[in-house]
Amino acid sequence: MSLIGAQTGTMSRAETVLAALDEEQRTAAQAVSGPVCILAGAGTGKTRTITHRIAYGVHTGVYVPEQVLAVTFTARAAGELRGRLAALDVGGVQARTFHAAAMRQLRYFAPRVLGGPMPSLVENKLRLVATAASRSRLSTDRASLRDLASEIEWAKTTLATPEDYPARAKAAGREPPFEAAAVAAVYASYESAKQRDGALDFEDLLLVTAYALEEHPAVAREVRGQYRHFVVDEYQDVNPLQQRLLDAWLGGRAEICVVGDPNQTIYSFTGADPDYLLGFADRYADAAVVKLERDYRSTPQVVALANRLIGQATRRKGLPGLRLLGQRPDGPEPTFAEYPDEPTEAAAVAARCKSLIDSGTPAAEIAVLFRINAQSEVYEAALTDVGVPYVLKGGERFFERPEVREAVLLLRGAAAGGSDPGALVPTVRDVLASTGWAEHRPPAGGAARDRWQSLSALVDLAVDLVAETPTLDLAGFVGHLAERANAQHAPTVQGVTLASMHAAKGLEWDAVFVVGLVDGVVPIAQSLARPEAVEEERRLLYVAVTRAREVLTLSWSLARNPGAKRARPRSRFLTGIAPESSPNAPGPRRPGKKQKVVLEGAAGELFERLRAWRSQAAQSASVPAYVVFTDATLQAIAETRPANLMELSSLPGIGARKLDLYGEDVLATVSG
Repeated sequence: MSLIGAQTGTMSRAETVLAALDEEQRTAAQAVSGPVCILAGAGTGKTRTITHRIAYGVHTGVYVPEQVLAVTFTARAAGELRGRLAALDVGGVQARTFHAAAMRQLRYFAPRVLGGPMPSLVENKLRLVATAASRSRLSTDRASLRDLASEIEWAKTTLATPEDYPARAKAAGREPPFEAAAVAAVYASYESAKQRDGALDFEDLLLVTAYALEEHPAVAREVRGQYRHFVVDEYQDVNPLQQRLLDAWLGGRAEICVVGDPNQTIYSFTGADPDYLLGFADRYADAAVVKLERDYRSTPQVVALANRLIGQATRRKGLPGLRLLGQRPDGPEPTFAEYPDEPTEAAAVAARCKSLIDSGTPAAEIAVLFRINAQSEVYEAALTDVGVPYVLKGGERFFERPEVREAVLLLRGAAAGGSDPGALVPTVRDVLASTGWAEHRPPAGGAARDRWQSLSALVDLAVDLVAETPTLDLAGFVGHLAERANAQHAPTVQGVTLASMHAAKGLEWDAVFVVGLVDGVVPIAQSLARPEAVEEERRLLYVAVTRAREVLTLSWSLARNPGAKRARPRSRFLTGIAPESSPNAPGPRRPGKKQKVVLEGAAGELFERLRAWRSQAAQSASVPAYVVFTDATLQAIAETRPANLMELSSLPGIGARKLDLYGEDVLATVSG
């Protein structure tokens, strides 16, 4: 009876795992043997699917947890996998990044493979690259050194040697900072210097681990005996070096499940090769291919725009494409906006962010996404002007900030003295107050504001954790912070996120502004000579669009600076997506011809009401309509829907005089 009871309990847990999935996710979870390819579109629950698949395999007895290795690309993603597996009552599964898994194995086998202990790691290439460049008599600055380091990383991840780098770089359309032969010489000198120091870089971790498995049969038997089932997340981003290590782990076996989205292939410039995903079914003729297309993240309106965008892409050979199916209730239609110049565009976006925050949207649930990091400066200034806090994604890691490191040390010291289980939040507040932090007194912009936001995020995290575990004490909180630091899982900082489209991958927000959508930026100018590079730029915009849950705005400006010639064409990717009658639809402009502003949804209706009001105001004052307000100003009002005179005054084209003359009438028109 006890054995039957145990079996019944096991099957019950397996059935519970499946019950939490939709039909396609359930199909993927039940495919626990043989080669499996899960094509998971944006927002379709890929992490839920692969963790439930592992849990189902464990609870049905197909997997021994310790024999499963799940690999992904970031420590945070690996930490999330481990956390979700623990919640599913599955312990022992190894969820690691490629580098962490290789490091663990190589450290153990180094005496056998390398004849001694694990070599030291080169954590920053710039010093060695600078020395190598100097030997090659290249004049470099920090930017060109970073570019050289990136070229060396690309070469190593694509398995290119210094000798064949020039030919490989030319074939790949690379644009190195120096002549290819000079880069190859720096690459060779860098490798020699690293060997003299007896050190390995992060690419070497993977290369040497693969070599150990390929050339040392005893090592291969031990590793392959330990790991019998493999799961690879974000498989569209795998590069040739990572694939070589994966092949070495597998050793000809086919117990592998890969998860990826060909529509989110955006890292070819780092060496990622989507052909491994696209060719998976060719490589494994008996592979099970499951498509996840139900989007639980975004509204149907956002999903429809994303589908139109990616539907224009050149069809690629390989696995079938994905078309998202929105599962959420309806939301507002995405909007499009054109501005005369970048500062005006930034001011309008900042005002709209402020309006959303004033209406109840948390600042941390808003993002402004751009193609290149240099675009952030104008948005930083615009948000500061309207008093909206922001967080620059891709800057210094949260747990490496000086104020956070100091706070964690103080909290650890306080925890050593003991604390009451029910007093976590006030204790954290008291400790942080000793550093000068005051909860309800955020300082004005700049570094002081950033410091205040970092410490406030620690308090907010304590509040959230106590809501989940009321008995959590300070020692437990400090331990939780250590786990988050190891996983690079920063707490939420209350501020609008400013991020490049690349940095936004894997994240999501309630409201997203995708800005700067002009040809030469999206797609980036360097891509225009190669059709495949242009298509990758389209996929990058698709990634940006699919970050939005509810509110999505796409905008562009006709000139970079005020007063400059308004000649920049909007992004070619908006053709067939933005209204064709938009002010700068593709094709040459006719000089002097007045362009009509086109907005959609509620913003469009308000714009027309504002134009009607303006016509009456102009007639009453016996002046031309543009003297009251230009179309650009009306457009900014329609986009941001100001609720008071202060918000209205922050918009471009509205000075003190016009605020006195027309402010109340505009607000009355906005309120309907």
